[in-house]
This record gives sequence, C-alpha cells and structure tokens, in this order.
Amino acid sequence: MAFELPPLPYPDNALESGNMSAKTFSFHHDKHHAAYVTNLNKLIEGTELAGKSLEEIVSASFKDSSKAGIFNNAAQVWNHTFFWSSLKPGGGGVPTGALADKITADFGSFDKFKEEFKNAAATQFGSGWAWLVLDKGTLKVTKTANAENPLVHGQTPLLTLDVWEHAYYLDFQNRRPDFIANFLDNLANWDFAAENLAKAA
Repeated sequence: MAFELPPLPYPDNALESGNMSAKTFSFHHDKHHAAYVTNLNKLIEGTELAGKSLEEIVSASFKDSSKAGIFNNAAQVWNHTFFWSSLKPGGGGVPTGALADKITADFGSFDKFKEEFKNAAATQFGSGWAWLVLDKGTLKVTKTANAENPLVHGQTPLLTLDVWEHAYYLDFQNRRPDFIANFLDNLANWDFAAENLAKAA
C-alpha cells in the first residue's frame, strides 16, 4: 500500500502568531514533504520494501549505497511528519511535569538544555535537523545531516527542529539563530515531547 502525505495537525495558518507563515507551510508541507512521499512510493514499488512500515524502510536502507535514494526519501517523510507534531499553536516556553524534571536532571537546567539545542541547530552545517532524544535512559541533544535521524542510532526522538533552509527562509531569510530561538520560545510542542518520553519509559 502506497504511503500518503499526512495532513498537518493544525491549519496551515495556525502558527502565524508564532512567526511561521502559512506560505512557509504551503511550500514545506504541500511541496517538499509531498515530493518525498511521491518519490518514495516510486522507488519502493515492486521491491522487497514495498509493504514495509516507514520505520522498517528507514532501518533497512540506512548505510546501503544501493538504497540511498530510498533512505533519503523515507527518512524525510518520517522526519517531516515528526516535525509537524513538534510544533503547536501557542507552543514554546518551559515544559512541565516529568519532562521538565528529566531535562533538569540530565542537562542541569532548562536554560542549559536551550543553550545546547540552539548550538546544535545553529552549527549543523548545511541541511539537517536538531533533536532532543532519549539515549539509553538519558536525554541528549543531537544533530543529524540531511535526512539522517536518531532512529538509525537506536535513540528515541522526543522533539525536532528542521534546519533545512526551506523550513525558515521565507520567514527568517538567513537568520537561522532567530528561527531557532523562535521555535523554542513560541512553537515547541512540549506536550508531544512529554508523550514520547512517557511512551519510551
């Protein structure tokens, strides 16, 4: 069964109060994400990967040079779907509950986490992603290039930020640090991150 472009979990103008425009979403979701879905379906048609889950395809194609195109498109479908859930209207601010306690325990403070996350997102050269992950019971900030994600390293993603230029250029031009700060202050979906931590536990 072919993969389909998942709908956004909110209207495309829902994050405008958080400085992410409907135009950014119309390009990012309806063009970029949609193209990854279309390409993936074409690449796996008639192969042993047809009918597999997205996670299975990502795992099976990682580091296989003959399946590089499959990995890039499958991982980008997964990453973008996860990214949409990492954002929410009225998001950002400070997490609460078990997630807040875990961040303080593993990073020292929420401010220290923010510092690490901003640094990872800002220093990812070229295209890629910044992540909050659970790795062997400990929260860590990581960054990955291009389509790569924490799944292939045995880590559990809790939250992500897309730092490909198409994620922010219409709204922030070349000001990636402002885009990163805006994500943490106004858009990060801490409820989603908390749910992912609870499932992993």
